[in-house]
Amino acid sequence: MINDRLKKQLDFFLELDKMKNLYRQTYVLHENRKENDAEHSWHIAITAFLLSEYANKDIDINKVVKMLLIHDVVEIDAGDTYCYDADGNSTKAEREEKAAQRIFGLLPEDQKDEYYSLWREFEDSKTNEARFAAVIDRIQPLLLNYTKEGISWREHGIAKKQVLARNADYFNESDELAKLINKVLDNAEKKGWLK
Repeated sequence: MINDRLKKQLDFFLELDKMKNLYRQTYVLHENRKENDAEHSWHIAITAFLLSEYANKDIDINKVVKMLLIHDVVEIDAGDTYCYDADGNSTKAEREEKAAQRIFGLLPEDQKDEYYSLWREFEDSKTNEARFAAVIDRIQPLLLNYTKEGISWREHGIAKKQVLARNADYFNESDELAKLINKVLDNAEKKGWLK
């Protein structure tokens, strides 16, 4: 027999395995398939550590990484909403809030409160950590897509102005990463990968 706390933690642990079967719009580089949420979460967590020196403001990198590891957990119930899907995004907040209540509710109370608060902080995007986490969450698919010759942008007919509109609010979080994003988007437009 295991204690109630450990049972709840293991229930949450097992629930997270579903992220391995939630596929996104971003392709992995060395195969002809899309990445799953688990791969994305791992990749952006590593990327945050790697690029944390480019944050314009002081950040707690451990908090950033925690946010990045759990921010897509809600997609187990809510599904992955493509960032340029206007209809899907109109109901995203409601679907994800409901999912957050259920999934984080599997945990013991103290962990439920901590993880939900981290998820909520990421979603609200007001703290230095949440805003830097958002930059990393956005730059990873952008760079993968660019390196794969804009495959997802071309599939969905995405325009440069759409990508800029999605990312411009975060440019003040990292001067260096903002320069990189602008350069990538300019090149993608020149190559015809963005409308």
